Amino acid sequence: METYVVVRRHAWRTHPDALEAVERANLEATRLSEVVTWAQSHVIEETDGTIGSICVYEAVSPEAIRHHSDAAGLPVDEIVKIADPIVLRPDPPRPRLERGETDA
Repeated sequence: METYVVVRRHAWRTHPDALEAVERANLEATRLSEVVTWAQSHVIEETDGTIGSICVYEAVSPEAIRHHSDAAGLPVDEIVKIADPIVLRPDPPRPRLERGETDA
């Protein structure tokens, strides 16, 4: 498997919408675990107030990621293969948002 970054711009209107997408993505990632592994996501706030994400996957191909995304009802703007990861420090632990919560 290779490692990929998936960019989803302006994908959701609100954080709760994004959390519903996470539930669908989890179900499909479990179903497709032979070809796709979802490693992590970062929710981004777009300048217009919508929500997007940048996700890291391990997958057999970009097509496997597109299949996962289509099955979960997730948009895909771009898939980029990671050539070589460089980790300066591990991500700091952050509390996970629960349904209906915001970090503001």
